[in-house]
This record gives sequence, C-alpha cells and structure tokens, in this order.
Amino acid sequence: MTEKSSNGSTWAVSLTNFLDSGSIVAGASGLTLWQKSFGLSNFEVGLLGALSANAFGSALGAIIGGRLSDKFGRKMIYTYDMLVYMLGTLIVVFSTSFAMLLLGFLVTGIAVGAGVPASWTYIGETSGDTNRAHNIGISQFAWSMGPVIIFVAGTLLAPLGLMGSRILFAFLTVVAFIAWNLQRKLPESQDWIEQKKKEKESPVESHPYRELFSNMISLKSILFLCGVYVFWNLVAGAMGFFMPFVYETVGGLNNTQANMLQAVLWAFTALAGYFGFALLGDKLNHRSFFFVGAVMAVISWLVLTYIGFGWAALWAFVIIWGISAGIGAQAWYALWAVELFPTKYRAGSQGFMFFIVRGTAGIWSIIFPMILSNLGFKIAGTAMIVLLIVSLLVGTIWTPKTRGKTLSKITKERYGDQQD
Repeated sequence: MTEKSSNGSTWAVSLTNFLDSGSIVAGASGLTLWQKSFGLSNFEVGLLGALSANAFGSALGAIIGGRLSDKFGRKMIYTYDMLVYMLGTLIVVFSTSFAMLLLGFLVTGIAVGAGVPASWTYIGETSGDTNRAHNIGISQFAWSMGPVIIFVAGTLLAPLGLMGSRILFAFLTVVAFIAWNLQRKLPESQDWIEQKKKEKESPVESHPYRELFSNMISLKSILFLCGVYVFWNLVAGAMGFFMPFVYETVGGLNNTQANMLQAVLWAFTALAGYFGFALLGDKLNHRSFFFVGAVMAVISWLVLTYIGFGWAALWAFVIIWGISAGIGAQAWYALWAVELFPTKYRAGSQGFMFFIVRGTAGIWSIIFPMILSNLGFKIAGTAMIVLLIVSLLVGTIWTPKTRGKTLSKITKERYGDQQD
C-alpha cells in the first residue's frame, strides 16, 4: 500500500475512534439532562456510564470483535460494525425510558468495542516502519476531535434541553453512516492475507488464544500494556463520562461552562495528538516522549485536586491534561499493541486487553460517583493521581525498543522464526 493510500485508509478507519469518543461524550454532556428527565438515581447514572462505550459495552464488543478480526479479516468488521453502531445511537435518539436509554448505550458500546481493536490493527499493518506512529497519531487526533465537536455542538444545542442531546446522537448516526460507506470499500490488510496463507500451508492447527496465553513473551506484553493503559484509562474514562458532572456538582459551573471547558481540553488533546504524537512519534526517543506526557497528566490532577476549581486552576488543568492526553498512554498503547504481537493474534490480543481496559473502567464508573458523593473530590482526585503514577512508572521503565522497525522485524526479534 502506498503512503497516499495508507493515509487515506487511516483517516477512514480513524472515524471509528471519532465515533468512540463522540458517543461517550454525547452521553456525558447531557447526563444531568437525562438524569432530571427520567428521574435517575446516582446508581442508575453510574450504570449508564458502566454499560456505555466508555466501559462494559465496549469491553464486550472488543473481546468479540478482536477475535472475529483475526479469524475473518479486518474488513469483515468494517462491513458490519457501523450498522450496529447506528442501531445503538438511534435507540438513544428515540429513548422514552431508562431501560431503552441503557439499551442504546450498550449496543453503541458493543459496536465501538468491536471496531477499535480492528482499527488500530489495520492502521498499524498498513503503515510503513517510518510512519506507524504518525498514522496512529491521526487516529488519536480523530479520537480527540469527537469530543471537541460534540461538546461545542452540545453547548449550542443546550437551549433545547434533552432534545439537544437526542440531536447529538442523531448526528453520530449520520457520521457512522459515512464511516460505514468508506470503510466497507477498504482493501483487506495484506499482513492478514499472508498470515492466512501460511496457516493454510501449515498442517498444525492451534487456537491463537492458546498461543497468546501460553507464550511468556506475549503474557509479559499483555501485563506491560495493561499496566500502561488500564491505570491511565481509569482516570481518562471517568473524565470522559463524568467530568462535566464533576464541574457542575463540585465546581458549581453551569452546563454550558462545563461543556466548553471540556471542548477546550479536547482541542488541546487533538492538537497534541497531531502536532505532537503524529509528527514526532516516529522521530523522538519513545521512553523520553512517553515520560513527558505521563508526568504532565500527574501534574494536571495535582493542580485540580489540591488547588481547586478556581478559573486559573481549571484552565491550567484542561491545558496540561489536554496536551498530555494527546501524547499520552492511549496513543502509545495503540502503537505498542500493534507492534508487540504477531499477526495471527494481533487484533485478538488487543480485543482481550481492551476488554480488560474498558471492563475495569466499567467497575470504576460505578465506584467513582459513590466516592465523589461520600468521600469528597479530594479523595477521588488523590486516587486518580495514584493511578496515573502507576501508568507512568510501568511505561517508562519497560518502554519497548520498536522505533523505525517493520512489524515483521519486531516479531522476529521478540518471538523468533516460530511466529514469522
């Protein structure tokens, strides 16, 4: 695949990331409106977050989609996944009860989960060895632009109340239709095609997951990547769904102010994702680059937790966290998860890890509001800081040396010829 066609397919596939974050934020931006309209308890609010694209919904989709992507091809996911997504968002648009709203969030989440491992795998496999981080950075940019657009649109639609939130999900339905139309026309990954040819020529059949969990190198890679991404995503996931709620209930901001703050935060994330990770990720030392982003994430939460919700602290928080998120753990996870596993279970391994990542986020989505209401924000914020420090240490200490190498070379160096 030429660099021009690789960039084109990267943008098309990155719409999956846009729709992932967009659906999370569309739910978050109108959370207080849904709560008031349907008379939801704090537990029901937490359940919406837990079963959405932010957590259990996408966790379930990932474990299914990752395996299907390895077995039937990346293109199979792109042929059907967005149709499921559109079904979920339309259910939300026409929701008349909490049960219907919850179902819509769940279906949307399953579609998101199925698409994300396939998208990062496809991007990595169709990129060259000198632009893999660049293309992953584009997907990070798309992931960040979802919240920017949704929060700005949510602010403009705020006077419409709950109808404004329904319109946001209708907008996501339209974007999903465009994504489906583009993605179903993509060619299959050449790496996957060649892997299937090798499997047909080999008389020995082994289930990819059996190899994944019996190989010590793969197990260490799973532990490393979960250490980097799970702990960071517990913070980012809670922020993605609950931050406007925190701004309003703890900081005393109104819905418009909360949404605009988040829009600014995500704008900085998008800028850092493109001008930081995409343009520099293939050039700079990975350990140093990761460390800078991880330290900034810790600093941002130190500011919010111990300085407070004055406007100076809020602006410092959204700028520092925004930049750190653009060059932080999710982008590195997306890159390393493609690089550290062989083709035969590359998407499946991501599906399993994404299941863990979003599953733990689901549990945290139930716990976080309770900590917030019962123990206060300072305790909740301190917990966030500890989680970010764990991610920082794991990623910095065990940074893999993969920069500038082809996927085939990385696989040979790590696994030898048996996985080639």
